[in-house]
Amino acid sequence: MSTLYVVATPIGNLGDMSPHAVETLKAVSLIAAEDTRVTKKLTNHFGIDTPLISCHQHNEKGRAPEIVQRMLSEDVDVAVVTDAGTPAISDPGTELVRAAAEAGIPVIAVAGPTAFAAAVSVSGFDFSSFTFYGFLPREKSDLKEKLQDIGRKSEGAIFHESPHRVKALVAAIAETLPGGKLSVSCDLTKLHELTLRGMPEEILAALEANEKSEKGEYCIVADLRGVKQKEERPVVQASLEARLFDLLLQGASLRDAVETLASQGEKKNAVKAASLRLKEYVEA
Repeated sequence: MSTLYVVATPIGNLGDMSPHAVETLKAVSLIAAEDTRVTKKLTNHFGIDTPLISCHQHNEKGRAPEIVQRMLSEDVDVAVVTDAGTPAISDPGTELVRAAAEAGIPVIAVAGPTAFAAAVSVSGFDFSSFTFYGFLPREKSDLKEKLQDIGRKSEGAIFHESPHRVKALVAAIAETLPGGKLSVSCDLTKLHELTLRGMPEEILAALEANEKSEKGEYCIVADLRGVKQKEERPVVQASLEARLFDLLLQGASLRDAVETLASQGEKKNAVKAASLRLKEYVEA
């Protein structure tokens, strides 16, 4: 019977490619790759001549059923890989795994490198538990709201971030989660691997002083056990509509009133919904 293999590949150092992974990629009939050009370099290096087919975030929903149908009709084994690390962890692969499992096809993990596990291992933080969040929202207000929620729920949190947004994320953590500690790793397993440890403000200063900080992917480990939670604000019995209306009477625009309540900790979607109801009432 056909089998789908989820194969982890090196996150930087080719020496981390396991013999099991090489053997699997040679044995299957097809490799579903995030970027066939990247994977071709890997397979050439290890003398693997298995055919490749693209399966990335933009085509995976349509490509997954095609691959599964081929596996069922031709009884062939397939491996799924991404450009680096373990598929389906902040990378493509989930749709293909789900489709295969739903079709009754066995799905087997060929374990190997994973960036967040490597980052935790060098962080120096001793967590009893942590949560992996992957990439966080880009919009500033959504990011702040998400970080506040993380601060209430997690003692340890792991994030992925691109080199062009890492400074903004660290700055947001410094503002939103005061007292937290960070371990920020870049270019894990590569020649110029770098890990910065300290308070968010210290990390931000180091990133700003490093002219090469906008190169390489980042994995951020946050120890939130020392976060100073803001004092709970008094419970306000008035409805969101009433509080918005009160701000309007004070001269604020509806947009500014929405932002004010959101900044006070109210769920932004709930405030927006209340503003629409208030707008209908006022204009009626």
